[in-house]
Amino acid sequence: MPPESVDPFIQFRRELHQFPEISGQEYATQQRIKSFVSSFCPAKITEVGKTGLLLQYGEDSSGPTTLIRADMDALPIQEINEFGYKSRNGGVSHKCGHDGHTATLTRLASLLHKKPPATGVVYLLFQPAEETGAGAEAVLNDPAFASVHPDRVYALHNLPGYPQGAIVCKPGNFTAAVKSLIVRFFGKVSHSAEPENGINPAYLMAEFILKSRDFEHNDPDSEAFALITPVYTTLGEQSYGISAGYGEVHLTLRTRNNDRMEALTHLLLTTLSNLSAGSGITLETAYTEAFFANQNDTKAYEAVKNCAEQLGYAFVEKQEPFKWGEDFGLFTQQYKGAMFGIGAGQDTPALHNADYDFNDHLIEPGAQLFAALIDQYHT
Repeated sequence: MPPESVDPFIQFRRELHQFPEISGQEYATQQRIKSFVSSFCPAKITEVGKTGLLLQYGEDSSGPTTLIRADMDALPIQEINEFGYKSRNGGVSHKCGHDGHTATLTRLASLLHKKPPATGVVYLLFQPAEETGAGAEAVLNDPAFASVHPDRVYALHNLPGYPQGAIVCKPGNFTAAVKSLIVRFFGKVSHSAEPENGINPAYLMAEFILKSRDFEHNDPDSEAFALITPVYTTLGEQSYGISAGYGEVHLTLRTRNNDRMEALTHLLLTTLSNLSAGSGITLETAYTEAFFANQNDTKAYEAVKNCAEQLGYAFVEKQEPFKWGEDFGLFTQQYKGAMFGIGAGQDTPALHNADYDFNDHLIEPGAQLFAALIDQYHT
């Protein structure tokens, strides 16, 4: 069982689990966190990114500045677990472990309360809207964050499928670059008995989706890794006397790094332009839920590895980036830092699955590793 000192944080994690909120709507979550951490006496608590919180420990502005981040939003997934603390909000649940990441950061706040940084300033960021890729940007663009200039930034993510408590990290790209491409096809409606009098985008849409498969290279070990996943389409109306005049195709794109994402996007748009030439169909393109590849600084990676080994934690150096996106990548685009994973157990449900639940045994080792990283810079 986890040590007795962690029990309040497990209970807090399970409280968050019962009352999940989706990205950008974490108002009650924000207030729950604010109330819970107030007893750990941060020098300052600031609301950022609309529904996020920033805690400050230490006030020595002449020393180093470290930022530790946890995400706090849930997913629009109906939970199927039947334990006592299951989600009470229909159709919404914590299926990525952000409740556990948040609880880990509150445990770190308690450690900093007992042992404040000897020099410099430490910020603990409870960040909203990670799942949509909007939260990091909202925080970084918030005037309340303008005076924060971290020398280094760190974050963790729990990892089902890895041994419990093992620390997983790598230098360079840790998570994939991800974004979703939306293509809108504007043709012309006609009677379905006279399709020649209209312009139906169905065949162009089908050609584009099929052609996109030619650009896939679903090998995460390769620098050329590219994954293109159709996630949504719509065409016309359920009115069988009408030949459709409008449709949409939504694709999620994943690459190993940001440069590869730019090249893949250009290739898709060029292909789309060539396929549509002379069709009479007008196109509009847009992007949503964009995640920069998470770039781990070499020295920050080495700090994670050294601290993990000093604490006696198993360490796994991953050879290729994870295929999922993480908007902490926007932080590592601007500041030196690293994201690492912590194993949740090898026989546990995967992230974003309806039966997933965060492993409470990760709260203490996660908080202790963050504390060790802080000690490296602030003693």
